[in-house]
Amino acid sequence: MKKILCLSLAIVMLVAGAIAEAQQPKKVVRIGYLSSGDPASDFRTEPFGRALREFGYIEKQNIAVEYRYGQGKPDRAPELAAELVRLKVDIIVVSGAREWIRAAMNATKTIPIVMMGVGPDPVSAGLVESLARPGGNVTGMTTLGRELGGKRLELLKEAVPKLTRVAILYDPAIPGTTREVKEDLPIAARALKLNIHTWEVQEGDGFEKVFAALNKERPDGLYVPGGGQLFNANVKRIAELALKRRLPSVWGGGRTSVEAGGLMSYAADLADSSRRIAYYVDKILKGAKPADLPIEQPTKFELVINLKTAKQIGVIIPQKVLARADRVIK
Repeated sequence: MKKILCLSLAIVMLVAGAIAEAQQPKKVVRIGYLSSGDPASDFRTEPFGRALREFGYIEKQNIAVEYRYGQGKPDRAPELAAELVRLKVDIIVVSGAREWIRAAMNATKTIPIVMMGVGPDPVSAGLVESLARPGGNVTGMTTLGRELGGKRLELLKEAVPKLTRVAILYDPAIPGTTREVKEDLPIAARALKLNIHTWEVQEGDGFEKVFAALNKERPDGLYVPGGGQLFNANVKRIAELALKRRLPSVWGGGRTSVEAGGLMSYAADLADSSRRIAYYVDKILKGAKPADLPIEQPTKFELVINLKTAKQIGVIIPQKVLARADRVIK
């Protein structure tokens, strides 16, 4: 009888302990999401959120995401980063150029920061010590920019075989883009027998001025590198100006450039990179230090072609180029 009583008491205590544990509120992880863009055009949140769910993180259950958007205004970066720090988020995910990463770094030295895809070399930008061992509180994804420049010119030449003169727009304030334009593209252009002419744009109203000047130069193609807040905020404007002058264009900014009216783009698949960010978030939440998580480069690339634009400017894309496209907009 005494043994039965002891056993019953033990069972009661175990059940009570299990109930008490179940009643304990689970910790809700807070993720700060800092973006240079706006919610309407930010296609990265969906693949990022889906990947988080695959790791077991479900919004409004065990995670809460605090979204902060700069709406194309880089001067808001410090204010929004500081706001996320005041909210005591566990991780800050940054979708934006290096000035947005820098704003987050200036706001906190302790909260882990995960880059969603900064420019081609975060080391030379002074954001991390090395790709293998970032050091500090920053890790994440970088992108390939300069390495793809020659490939973009090659694709534009294949799409428009009669192409001979290409205008290149760029912001000289972006070191990686400047090196691509000054060092890499001339080599690729010579191999393709293309003449290139570079045009600097440093402010919003500069695009109209450049396109007005292009009327005299009469190029038969346009190259628009990716990256930089100025160009990211003016994608639609550039695409419309190119359409108006019936210029076939190739972009380094990914599918959003083509959706805005550009002819074609070849770039890292940002949706795939966005999904990879969830891996970093999971690792850090499980105890890994950003300083020890190597920064990765993209492994998947995407060729996007806009056939609607091709029709508007009178370009017939060869079938062999269309067959290689990952996405075709009709």
